[in-house]
Amino acid sequence: MTVVVVVIFTVTYLGMALGRIPGLQVDRSGIAVVAAAAVLATGALSERQALNAINGHTLIVLFALMVVSAQFAAAGLYDACARWLVAFVYNPTVVLAGIVTVAGGLSTVLANDVVVFAMTPVLCSGLAGQGRDPRPFLIALATASNAGSAATPIGNPQNILIGQSGDLEFASFVQACAPPALAALAIVFVSIRFLWHTEFRTRSSHDSATRPSPGARPEPIALGRWQTGKGILAVLAVVAIFLTPVEAGLGALSVAAALLLSRRLASRDMLGAVDWPLLLLFSGLFVVVEAITATGLDASAFALLERRVGDPTALPVLGPLLLGLSNLVGNVPAVILLLGLFPELGSDELHALAVLSTLAGNFLLVGSLANLIVAERAAQCGFRLGFAAFARAGIPITLLSMTVATLWFL
Repeated sequence: MTVVVVVIFTVTYLGMALGRIPGLQVDRSGIAVVAAAAVLATGALSERQALNAINGHTLIVLFALMVVSAQFAAAGLYDACARWLVAFVYNPTVVLAGIVTVAGGLSTVLANDVVVFAMTPVLCSGLAGQGRDPRPFLIALATASNAGSAATPIGNPQNILIGQSGDLEFASFVQACAPPALAALAIVFVSIRFLWHTEFRTRSSHDSATRPSPGARPEPIALGRWQTGKGILAVLAVVAIFLTPVEAGLGALSVAAALLLSRRLASRDMLGAVDWPLLLLFSGLFVVVEAITATGLDASAFALLERRVGDPTALPVLGPLLLGLSNLVGNVPAVILLLGLFPELGSDELHALAVLSTLAGNFLLVGSLANLIVAERAAQCGFRLGFAAFARAGIPITLLSMTVATLWFL
C-alpha cells in the first residue's frame, strides 16, 4: 500500500508542476480531485480519515472571503480602479505606482486572484489605447498583488491555511508580516521602473489624442456606492472577527451569508464568482498529503533532510526550499506539503513560511495562480505575457524581496 500511495503522491505533484496531465484536459484542480479519489479507491485512507484530513475551517474562511471579493467585483470597484489608473493618469511612472499601490492594497484584505482577474482586461485595453506596452504594468499587477497579500492572514489562500492551521492572531500576523510585504511592494515598483526604463521614458503615441482638453470632464466611472459600502462593511466585519475570540470560520461565513441576502445582486452570480476549482484543489491535496503522512514517509523525509542540511525550518534553508517548491508545484501545494512535513512549527516559523512562500511565487510565471490568471486574461485581450518577459522582472524582484524578508525574520 505504501508503494501505491507514493505513486499517487508523485504523480499528483508532477501534475502540479506541469499544470496538467499530458494528453488529457485535466488541470491542477482536476488532478487533485482524481488523486483524492485514487487514495480512497485503493483503501489508503477510509472515507472518515479523508474527511478528517480536509481542513474545513480554512475552506470556509477562503470561501467567505471569495464572496466578499465577489461583492466588490459586482459593485465595479476593481473595474473603477483600473479605469481610473489608465484614463486619468498619463505619466507612466505614476500609473505604475498606482497599480502597485492599488493591487497591493486591495490584496491585503481580498483574495488577490479575484483582484487581478477583474483588473487585467481593463488595464490591457486602457494601456493599449494609450499606445503603451502593457507587459510591465501587467507584471506589476501580478507581483504587487502577491506581495501585498503577504501582509495579512486573509490576503491569499496559503496565508489563510497557515493562519488557521497555526491558530495565529491577526494582529501579531500583521505586525510580523506587513513590513516585509511593504518592502516587497517598493521593490516591485523600483525593479520594474528600472528594468523597463525605455517604456517609461518613451512618450505615448496617443498622448495628444487621449489627453482630455482642459475644460472637458472625464467620463464618469460606474461604481455602485451602496454595493461598495456593503463590501467595505463586510471587510471590517471579517477583520473584527479575526481580532475577537469569535470562531473565524463561523464568523466569516456569517458575513458571506449576509452579503448573499441582496435585492439587487443575485446569489447565483455571487456564488458563480467563487473559485470552486481552487477549493477542490485544497481538498484533494489535503487528502493526498494525509495519505503520505499515514505511511510515515514524511517523518523519514524530514529526518533525511535534517541530516543533509540541518534544521529544514531554519530561514537560510526554508527560503531556498520554498523558492524551489513554489515554482515547481505552486505555492499553495508547497505550503500544504510543508505543513504536513513540519506539523510542529511555531508562530515565528509560520509567519516566515507565509511571507516567503508568497514572495517566492513572483519568481516565474508558474509560481502563483495570480500570475497565470494575469497571463491568461491578457491573452484573451490579444497580449502575450510570456515566460521570459515575466522572468526578466520576476527573478530580481523575488530574490531581492525574499532576501529582505529573510533578514527581517532573522
